Amino acid sequence: MVLPLEKRLAKKRLVAVGAVCETSIYRVAAVPAPPAKALASDAARVADGMAISAAYSFAKLGGQAAAWARVGNDARGQSIRDELGQAGLDVSDIRSVAVGRSSHACVIVDAEGKRLVVPFHDTQLDPSPAWLPTQTLKAADFVLADVRWVEGAEAVLAAARAQGVPAMLDADVGPREILARLVPLAAYAVFSDAGLFAYTGLDALEPALRAVAATHTGHVGASCGADGYFWLEDGAMRHVPTLAVDVVDTLSAGDVFHGALALGLAEGMEMARAARFACVAASLKCRHFGGRLGCPTRAEVDTAL
Repeated sequence: MVLPLEKRLAKKRLVAVGAVCETSIYRVAAVPAPPAKALASDAARVADGMAISAAYSFAKLGGQAAAWARVGNDARGQSIRDELGQAGLDVSDIRSVAVGRSSHACVIVDAEGKRLVVPFHDTQLDPSPAWLPTQTLKAADFVLADVRWVEGAEAVLAAARAQGVPAMLDADVGPREILARLVPLAAYAVFSDAGLFAYTGLDALEPALRAVAATHTGHVGASCGADGYFWLEDGAMRHVPTLAVDVVDTLSAGDVFHGALALGLAEGMEMARAARFACVAASLKCRHFGGRLGCPTRAEVDTAL
């Protein structure tokens, strides 16, 4: 069936579910051993989170995205909602829950772009996903979930599968029992290399990918930082490299990668092209300080490609 022109030209829509956080980012020359003090040369404050930052990149690169998440009934939660709304995300399903505090984090970025991340997620924040409007997922072109709100991710991934909506899991480092709950539900299991090794207990990339693929019917791949993206296709290992850039800040580069990969796939790109698109977007992000705020525009990615 040929879709009407207006449908083919419409922006693709993503639903992203995960933890959301207010993050303070500081840039220093080096992270000294404690006890110590380091003066920051730059600073930023940003509302983010793995799936949330991916949603931001999906939207900035040409799509539209809704964020499904929980915040506390506090000033920080309202600030998070306001900022993400101003950034262009649909925040109508970021819910304030009665018990628990909104998440917040501190990130220290050194002169090489490497970072120290110290997050706080209140264990009292109500984890129930019962309020999520999963029946509306059929209107989305793609779903993306991270591992930081397990109950929400499980509910949304299961609903997406039942409704025939393609869904990706950002399978970062987490307890193996949590990954084991979520990975089978995702059509696209896109690991970080560290998350892949934590899940499989292996320390070599190809054997680890093959171990997951042996029991997973969908796509299995791993984002490996500066080494690019690796995945299995028709039994063979495939690879797309990153773009060489002067690295300032790697914070949220993986999230930008996931959002760009989801957009490319939603737009109908073959995996190799979508992976290249995503690797370039993530590489360009690393040129800028400020986490997800460094996400490039579609024009910048297209020019680099």
